[in-house]
Amino acid sequence: MMAFTACSNSAPDPGVRVGLITPGSIADAAWNSGAYAGLQRIRDSLGLAISHVEARTPAEQDEALRAYASQGYDLVFAHGFEFQGAAERVSAQYPTTAIVVTSGSRTQGNVSPLIFKLEDASYLAGMVAGGLTRSGILGFVGGIELPPIKAAYEGWVNGARAVNPKIQTREIYLNSFDDAAAGREAALALVRIGVDMFHHNADAAALGLFQAAKESPGVYVFGANADQSSLAPERVPGSAVIDLPRALLLVAKAVKAGSFTPKVEVFGLASGVVRYEPNPALAALVPPALEERVRAAADSIAAGTLVPAARPASMQARKREAPRALSSALALDAAQSHRGHGGRRSTPVMVASSEFSAPLW
Repeated sequence: MMAFTACSNSAPDPGVRVGLITPGSIADAAWNSGAYAGLQRIRDSLGLAISHVEARTPAEQDEALRAYASQGYDLVFAHGFEFQGAAERVSAQYPTTAIVVTSGSRTQGNVSPLIFKLEDASYLAGMVAGGLTRSGILGFVGGIELPPIKAAYEGWVNGARAVNPKIQTREIYLNSFDDAAAGREAALALVRIGVDMFHHNADAAALGLFQAAKESPGVYVFGANADQSSLAPERVPGSAVIDLPRALLLVAKAVKAGSFTPKVEVFGLASGVVRYEPNPALAALVPPALEERVRAAADSIAAGTLVPAARPASMQARKREAPRALSSALALDAAQSHRGHGGRRSTPVMVASSEFSAPLW
């Protein structure tokens, strides 16, 4: 049975309630802790009533979504790609609850995805790693091989090879986001075959990776999802960061104002929500010429002239097909709105998303 944790400030808004469901511990110093920090910011900045529950299995995730929706919560953040299916099923039965799936894949009913192009920042981290490595071998530790995690890995590799085409890479997936001991052992195994620069997307399991780096001279780790330099200040040159509190607060503001509508939102470097955060304590490690190359690449990514990694079809956010009576009007509108983008036309089934750097909704 799951335990729901309700939080409140001195005067929460009784008319708007916000729930958060995380697939793992909020003590992971990364993906889940960032979302929880966002939930707290919603309470502190907007005065809304909030609640959080941890739901690890598909059955628990479905149950948590139904519980919040049946209680009449106005907004629920389902924190992860894996929530998409359950969110759609629950939304069909409870259409008045806005469900936002972080790293989701499509809109349907009142379900909206927030898409974070972490590969943008991971590409820049890879560039730094490619310039610093002595062995020429980079490592990546993932929790589960989900599409967003694979995209971040590809960005990491492409960035490294932009600096050094001869870079070799090794990746390990733990089939867990919680097993720090497994994260440590995986990292040490990679160190033994020559890996000296690591990146990850493994949530709490990555805590073992940072421990392994501290035990291994000359080994460095690039953080993921949050600024993780505090976990190993002398071993983290930088982090690929998602500013989850900022993104979640933007959504909650729209819900409170009554202006929220389901749609795809994509955040990359241009938005400021995704960024590469260097560790000032290790700035001296990075040669000025490499630093300048990273800065130039960041500008190109933000401008859309450099694509860090191709996204698989499963990550192409889209809307479900509209009712037949509206399909011809939507098709015309979509075709008109996409002229000037290489001549590509969209259909009512596939609606291209866009990246926002201004306030949403």
